[in-house]
Amino acid sequence: MIETIHVNGFKSLRDFKLKLGAVNVFIGANGSGKSNILEAIGVLSAAAGGRIDDESLMRRGVRPGLPSLYKSSFKKDRTPPHISLAAGSSKAEFGVSLLNPLKDPKPAWEFKTEYLKAGSEMVVSRGVRHKKDYDPSLGLAALKAVDFGSGNPAGVLLKALQNYAIYSPYTTILRGVEPDPQTREPVGLAGGRLATALNELQALADENEQVEMALDDILSCMDWVERFDTSTGANELLSPSIPRPKRIVRFTDRYMVKDRNTLTAFDASEGVLYMLFAAAIALSPRSPAFLAIDNLDHALNPRLVRKLSSLLCEWILDKASPQIIFTSHNPAVIDGLDLQNERIRLFAVDRDNLGRSRAQRVKMSPELAKLADENDWPLSRLWMMGHIGGMPNV
Repeated sequence: MIETIHVNGFKSLRDFKLKLGAVNVFIGANGSGKSNILEAIGVLSAAAGGRIDDESLMRRGVRPGLPSLYKSSFKKDRTPPHISLAAGSSKAEFGVSLLNPLKDPKPAWEFKTEYLKAGSEMVVSRGVRHKKDYDPSLGLAALKAVDFGSGNPAGVLLKALQNYAIYSPYTTILRGVEPDPQTREPVGLAGGRLATALNELQALADENEQVEMALDDILSCMDWVERFDTSTGANELLSPSIPRPKRIVRFTDRYMVKDRNTLTAFDASEGVLYMLFAAAIALSPRSPAFLAIDNLDHALNPRLVRKLSSLLCEWILDKASPQIIFTSHNPAVIDGLDLQNERIRLFAVDRDNLGRSRAQRVKMSPELAKLADENDWPLSRLWMMGHIGGMPNV
């Protein structure tokens, strides 16, 4: 599991440090830097893969941009010469410093320094003095990793970072109306593989009781749905004018008359599609070991999103994978979190007086617990009232 993240000089992140759990939730005002945290990890992921260019960044869900937009540029703070990124577990650590000229950007970022540790052993070490020895646009750790055994802690860390991705569902792609530009497993970064992922999960449920129970949990959250499955019979259910994906998600409406009660993802409530998207990521064995979902709460009713956040924690902690980060603006999300569990962590993201993003871990302190108990307030109410940070000054 990735336990620590350190970012310096990337967008609004200046000397930014984070200690992660298994489930990590970022709340905060729009523009506070939540997505910047996800994208900084995406850049580190590309570095772990050996090359940082637009293609490698987009594959991980990072928005492509010019170096001048990636590099911090605070008015009242000295800009570091390089973007520095690092991540570590209890057994290994990987870090890089990166450069791309602001006035003459190159197709790929250059590695200025790079290191990979396994315990106290330095497996890879590259500094500025080695610039003539290696291609500066290629990462050395990714090349060395091919020689690691399956249980090597440095290799395990590097692989977790390499496979990281930011998933961000998009309604028309979930419906199958538009193609997903990044069809990464299990669901595509924007949801284009939702039907395929659900079909795989339902097949897995026949032999895995945990997945079967999770699918039942999802069904119980959709009060109008009698059952859901997938089908390749798109011609029977979709108008000829609609794009025709190979496989579609199909719902049976409990309130409609038989033979006219079958809906597809094109017709159904977008909320159920977003819930299935999140569930498929949490439950699929094909998901990366380390991933993020940006704006988990999109299109979901507050009570439903509270239930979803609770279920996500339950599923992930039960199977110990994947390690997940998600962002949210809906206060109801945090009411589904058990903050007494050390593996579940809530962070309030704010900007300081210089504009730098800071993530403060929210714990159920005695003071917060007393305030909640005396007034019978849920955590969401405490957030809305400004007691835990992450709230805009409006």
